[in-house]
Amino acid sequence: MKLRSGTHTIKLFAAIFLSLFLIHSGTAKKNDKMSAYLFSYFSGGDGEQIRFAVSADGYEWFALNGNEPIISSEEISSSGGVRDPHILRGNDGKTFYMVVTDMNTNENGWTPNTALILMKSKDLINWTHSIIDIPSLYPEYKDMGNVWAPQTIYDRETGKYMVYFSMTDGKTSAVFYYAYANSDFTGFEEAPKYLLGNPNKRSSIDADIIEKDGQYHLFFKTEGETRKGIMKAVSNNLTSGYEMVDKYLNPTDKAVEGSCVFPLINSDEWILLYDVYRDREFQFTKSRDLLNFSVIDDEIKMDFRPRHGTVMQITDEEAKRVINKWGINGRPTIYGFRSENVKNINLEIDQDNGTIKIPVKYGTNLKRFNPEPIIMPGYTVTPSKAQDFTKGTVKYTISTPEGSTKTYSVEAYIANNPVIEGYYADPEILYSEKTGKFYLYPTSDGYHEWSGNYFKVFSSDNLVEWTDEGVMLDLPKDVSWANRNGWAPCIIEKKTDSGYKYYYYFSAEKKVGVAVADNPTGPFVDSVKPLVAETPKAVGRQIQEIDPDVFMDPVSGKYYLYWGSGYLAAAELNDDMVSIKEETVTVLTPRTFREGAYVIYRNGTYYMMWSENDTRDENYRVRYATMDSPLGPLNIPENNLILSKVPEKGIYGPGHHSVIQIPGRDEWYIVYHRFNRPKGVSMGRSAGYHREVCIDKMEFGVNGEILPVTPTLEGIQPVKLK
Repeated sequence: MKLRSGTHTIKLFAAIFLSLFLIHSGTAKKNDKMSAYLFSYFSGGDGEQIRFAVSADGYEWFALNGNEPIISSEEISSSGGVRDPHILRGNDGKTFYMVVTDMNTNENGWTPNTALILMKSKDLINWTHSIIDIPSLYPEYKDMGNVWAPQTIYDRETGKYMVYFSMTDGKTSAVFYYAYANSDFTGFEEAPKYLLGNPNKRSSIDADIIEKDGQYHLFFKTEGETRKGIMKAVSNNLTSGYEMVDKYLNPTDKAVEGSCVFPLINSDEWILLYDVYRDREFQFTKSRDLLNFSVIDDEIKMDFRPRHGTVMQITDEEAKRVINKWGINGRPTIYGFRSENVKNINLEIDQDNGTIKIPVKYGTNLKRFNPEPIIMPGYTVTPSKAQDFTKGTVKYTISTPEGSTKTYSVEAYIANNPVIEGYYADPEILYSEKTGKFYLYPTSDGYHEWSGNYFKVFSSDNLVEWTDEGVMLDLPKDVSWANRNGWAPCIIEKKTDSGYKYYYYFSAEKKVGVAVADNPTGPFVDSVKPLVAETPKAVGRQIQEIDPDVFMDPVSGKYYLYWGSGYLAAAELNDDMVSIKEETVTVLTPRTFREGAYVIYRNGTYYMMWSENDTRDENYRVRYATMDSPLGPLNIPENNLILSKVPEKGIYGPGHHSVIQIPGRDEWYIVYHRFNRPKGVSMGRSAGYHREVCIDKMEFGVNGEILPVTPTLEGIQPVKLK
């Protein structure tokens, strides 16, 4: 996590909050009703009071009121301190509820507290409150203490708000209780009831219930024999029937608590954040399935240090309201651009030198283009209308209400690379005779230590403009023998007497599987068991069975599979395409082979290509050899490097590729991944799972040699099939 410093507090006036920030991939579009986020938290130490922060994308956060309290704990609590604020939008869309722990560790230490506080607001600024002291109100709980971390959820079945929290009698472990609030949210209708406890009898605190696809996911902090962390239980019923998921969800081994889960606007992704309390830090993670979370700390910016809190989506008007009330920290800065034509993930913003390079999508009219600079509310930007970027850089000047200015030199250019937005890697490409379209099948990237567990497919008529066709294979849902590490797929189209079949080979849990479909976008059905689960005996030791490549020999009509990491194996496939002829297994490993084998055939020659070095290494790159048959042997040219980094263009780690020939023409393109540009090369090892897919032309010399490919930012021009 990057903490911002050196800012100054400015009182901000009327503006739309969304214009604050760089729009992050997969977040709110500017016309969405919910377009920003409000973070309610406390700070610890003598700051056991409620604070607010705001974000437009869930990644870059700014404290309101200079990180000072927005509500005085002495005015609302019995102890003089509050912790663990949870904020919720009401079912009516315009009422807000906040519940907090009534506790002051500065004055009382960790003496068991007994109360929580219910709060209500119509505008996020003015709040009413009621103190609920559990033992005083409910004699059956007279011995209870540690009434911690209350939260609220709307129960659609009862039409009531359910408040849930943990407490203990001091003799047993903390468990969760719940109670329904009365109609004016000033108290409970009846005494709390038991909700859930950890079956291993360890304390359970800090519950956070999220509803997704008709199920309730109850996240909580607990302890095991060897680890403390975030786990969850799942139920179809809000108040009962929870079943434990036997997995710690926090990727870190450090002690954590205070989890908060919230969905990203206009996205199928969720953020799980939690308090790494011994380090006085927050960690942010991301998931699509609420089960496998990847650390995204290197994408987070905050100008404050929070403790246990929660996040709620808000509208532009609500963001404007709280900013006008409390103000935020800011500078005369362009943070990004709002235009949908801008590839924000690849922006080059040099704040020190005041230069910006904007990569834009194919088809953007640069003679009349308004990138829509994102600046602080209350500031002004000139020019404000469309400009002609074909004549060179355009000067943009940001002016603050106090009169200070900053000028940027802004350049815009068409960047067809990367070809799909977001983090993807290990691209496989297919031309389908059935549909007359191209299809891309990448690894879903951006997950810590390559922990993605689903595969997407994209379609195109011209190799430049791609349509997201959605998830075509989800390991937890569709594969019985593996649920993680979905990597490096390949696919082939086979014409049969009954029509076309598509055989999709993929890596999962470091084995090779295969799924079958009648269409290139699926649905794909897994073949129940791994196709390759063991390293060939000739290798001499067990390694990873990953990175399959499938090839149809146009000479014999036979099909072959290639795979391996640290070794390269090949074998002929049986007619069923879901099993291999064991007697044909051959080990071909070239000296520099690491992974990512790919085979093509041209003018009587078989070409074997592969990636060398580690995918986290900026020197990840592609070499090739020729073969006289699909099973070798390899003939390695002296100068066989065909794809490598271009530092002067900021291109690093290009590799793990596939190749496509345009039907009926001797025209070839290489499809590969590279580090995210421009951030990747500075991300260390995590660059290896923040990759993006590119396409460039691949050509051959007069003697059939593959000529070195120069990776480009511009990419290729649209390809016409006819």
